[in-house]
Amino acid sequence: QVQLVESGGGLAQPGGSLRLSCEASGSIVSIHIMRWYRQAPGKERELVAFIISGGRSNYADPVKGRFTISGDITKNSMYLQMNSLKPEDAAVYYCNARVRASGQSIPNEYWGQGTQVTVSS
Repeated sequence: QVQLVESGGGLAQPGGSLRLSCEASGSIVSIHIMRWYRQAPGKERELVAFIISGGRSNYADPVKGRFTISGDITKNSMYLQMNSLKPEDAAVYYCNARVRASGQSIPNEYWGQGTQVTVSS
């Protein structure tokens, strides 16, 4: 089994910052990619950013220049530094990873439970 646990959500004022963390644990053989998604009420879940082995990363257009994804997926962890937060960034943020677990011949997608980010004055 593989578990993903997010932390670091909370309340920030517009223009403020928050840092999210995601830790993967369990019978992990390798992680191919880790991603942050978010879902606001009444909206579809959307990709925010991803990071792959070697550190290459990419971002959705709405967060470019404001969010920074980091971490070492070979150590099963990633972070999302969110600066210059806007009310439209408010959502539940989910950690996702493509993981090959012990006993599996192919990788599978795993999700965390999500962490709430609220942006309000």
